[in-house]
Amino acid sequence: MAASKGLRELAGEMISEAMAMFIIISFGDSASAMYTLYDPSPYKQAYWGVCIAWGLAVTIAIYVTGAVSGTHANPAVTLALAVFRGFPWKKVIPYSVAQIVGAFLGAAIVYVLFGPVIDNFNATQHLTRAGDGGAAGVFFTHPGLAITPMHALLDEVILTAFLMLGIFAITEEWNTQAPMANSGALIIGLLVATIGACMGYLEAWALNPARDFGPRLFAYVMGWGAQALPSPGNYWWVPIAGPLAGGLVGAGVYQLLIRPYLRPPGERVAQPSEPVINPHD
Repeated sequence: MAASKGLRELAGEMISEAMAMFIIISFGDSASAMYTLYDPSPYKQAYWGVCIAWGLAVTIAIYVTGAVSGTHANPAVTLALAVFRGFPWKKVIPYSVAQIVGAFLGAAIVYVLFGPVIDNFNATQHLTRAGDGGAAGVFFTHPGLAITPMHALLDEVILTAFLMLGIFAITEEWNTQAPMANSGALIIGLLVATIGACMGYLEAWALNPARDFGPRLFAYVMGWGAQALPSPGNYWWVPIAGPLAGGLVGAGVYQLLIRPYLRPPGERVAQPSEPVINPHD
């Protein structure tokens, strides 16, 4: 009976993680399509809008699924939580697989919506999917101007470290400056948007192995072939390895350099702006 209950709970959590990534990619890759496929693009002179769209997609995903699985929605988050915060190791692979499946399905929805526009874009620009990678940027990431794959790897480590540092701080129970109640979802979304606004042109700020690999796998199936996998310069592994390593770096920095100096609520000294509670009142 207990085993059956455990399997049911894990199934629910996997569905939740898949749904979270489905939401994120459905909205996020649609914003990428709006940026890439239209001329004039509504976002070319307002790039912050793309960043906000991705960030709010993360926020919505958290509100929809957070009560079921915690909305990791990122194998790098799942791995960091297993290493530093006691998340069960037996769930790391199931969560990660669910996240990739959700991202794949999200890319499929984007294709359903924008398929004719993709074909029109490629025809107008005289591009092909397999030969030129036409419109591939709608689905997955690639190095930007003057960025080599190895430099992109370093970038993704750093960017994901910033992301995980923020997530660990925002979700820290002893952090009195963290957003309270349900506002953490909005702040995490704004963190994603901020990283994109500041550093997104480097290689489209993947930050998440599932975010890149799920849509990349879908594009491979749908005719982009080697442009998706293994991709020019054999780039496909960079948005996987970089975020996984960066997540551990950012989480480790928080756990080693910030968390040890926080005081549990019962040990804090009231600040001048805080009321002093007398237990005998």
